[in-house]
Amino acid sequence: MTSIFQQALGAADFARLHPEIRRRFSVGLGSGRACIGRGRMDRIWHGRGFVRPFLALGGSRNILVPEAGRDIPFTIENFPYRDSYGRETVTFVRTFEFPRRARRFDATMVHSAERGCIVDYLGTHQHLATDLHLEVDGAGALVIRSGEHRFREGPVDVRVPELLAGDAVVRESYDEKAGRFRIQVHVGNRRFGPLFGYEGSFAAEYADVTERGVRAGLRPLREEARA
Repeated sequence: MTSIFQQALGAADFARLHPEIRRRFSVGLGSGRACIGRGRMDRIWHGRGFVRPFLALGGSRNILVPEAGRDIPFTIENFPYRDSYGRETVTFVRTFEFPRRARRFDATMVHSAERGCIVDYLGTHQHLATDLHLEVDGAGALVIRSGEHRFREGPVDVRVPELLAGDAVVRESYDEKAGRFRIQVHVGNRRFGPLFGYEGSFAAEYADVTERGVRAGLRPLREEARA
């Protein structure tokens, strides 16, 4: 069984990834492996002042990060599991250890054959679903671009207008000299400009998820059936 990321990229493009990136994004039920990355974010930044109330609101559900800072300890936990709807799911739980308090940015990802991409459910209650489109650049890095955003709550199922949506670009590469993964995240709005982002590096370790299981607290409090 291939990972959800290999399904999204296709075998040929997946093979173009740097070997360490390929190993990291092979986490899944088929491999039986999870990945835990630990490092530091050189910079976590915000856009103009008017975005801060929205970041604070998102922070209450572990979506985005209200604080900014430099040299912030960082952990990312990628654990595969099968959700209550039978879908293979991979956690992307990022923890930022700011001096006053830790902040989490939670996501859970599935591959949707119907939508032809990865669907990224954000936050503790999966109220936001975002299409993610993957590509490989010339250096073997994985580049992820967000597409359509949808809000789901009870019977509500609406597309988030482009005026309100954040367009995310993530680039994850491997620095052979440093022996570390490097990540750059930029979230912006087509009208209002840059909103939020971070950049830094981390080292990764791998765990046998069949023995270790999924750490308590990584799975969302609510799961959304709609892709």
